[in-house]
Amino acid sequence: MTKIYQCRTVICSAFIGMMLLASGCEEAVEMSFPGESWDQYDSPEAAGFDGEILNQVREYSEDLDTKVMMIVHNGKIVDYWGDKTENHRMHSIRKSLLTGLYGIQVGLGNIDLDATMNDLDIDDREGLSDQERQATVRHLLQARSGIYHPALFETSGMAAARPDRHSYAPGENYYYNNWDFNALGTIYEQESGEKIHESFEERIARPIGMQDFTADDGRYVTGDESRHAAYPFEMTARDLARYGLLYLNEGNWDGEQLLPEGWVAESLDIYSSFHTDPDNDRMKTRGGYGYMWWVAVDGQHFDGIEGVPDGTYTARGARGHVLAVVPEHDLILVHRVNTHESGNRVPYPEVGKMLMDIIGAMET
Repeated sequence: MTKIYQCRTVICSAFIGMMLLASGCEEAVEMSFPGESWDQYDSPEAAGFDGEILNQVREYSEDLDTKVMMIVHNGKIVDYWGDKTENHRMHSIRKSLLTGLYGIQVGLGNIDLDATMNDLDIDDREGLSDQERQATVRHLLQARSGIYHPALFETSGMAAARPDRHSYAPGENYYYNNWDFNALGTIYEQESGEKIHESFEERIARPIGMQDFTADDGRYVTGDESRHAAYPFEMTARDLARYGLLYLNEGNWDGEQLLPEGWVAESLDIYSSFHTDPDNDRMKTRGGYGYMWWVAVDGQHFDGIEGVPDGTYTARGARGHVLAVVPEHDLILVHRVNTHESGNRVPYPEVGKMLMDIIGAMET
């Protein structure tokens, strides 16, 4: 298994089996990439974690609807409970998966983020106005299109919160909008000539060695509300953790740059910030949104959890599915819920609390 060395403060060169030659590095961290299967530390303590605290997190999760929890540090499993090989619905995590594919197609020159809906001939059943047709692909990635047309695969809460049609120009307003996310699927397939799930298997899942995912784990949801289908995925915890590791390493997998350099940083930039009082920017921030990723802002994340390390970001799916990446600690958390059964749910702040306890286990 090939390993790379990372420095937290300055870029350092290293040779495998030799001491770091560059000076000025406060800490060198050895990063592994799983091969055919994941490596696991002999114990949490061997990874620098307090095992008793992790046991407390496990016990806490047992009182919730948590189905699987997987903790990865420096590319190796620290601990997990539940069946990490069982497929679960991804819900809205599908959007963060599509972001990775977009990076690849942008890098290939097949997708222009500044192309408008008019340029791409994107319309819908009720018709888009001239103003709506000026929304760009970038606006859709940021959920700032201003296109408030009915969408497929949205919850009743999303539909109720949807602003009135034509109430904002493109780029003026953030709204977590399934129209944007679904239309991005249409645009991806139109401009790349590839089907989303097959493309994900070929361009990401296979190169990073996902053990379970195939294109058959994806499907489409169509209906009368819109021309633009949703594209649900199912995935195991151990495969989802690999995607998190790809992002943690800025799109590089074991020396191969799968996502264009700079794409991860661009997709995790903060294009919208949220506050406890949306009408008062002086109120405390709750977090932000990038290109279909949730990003911590001023230590705020998970809808109210404070003290979250700078740079933390998450992919989230309905009812408690979370992929959390904490670059400050080279840490990945995967949290899954059996949402094949109705009623199962873990609120995001509960997942955030467990993540903070896991980080605390590193700092003791």
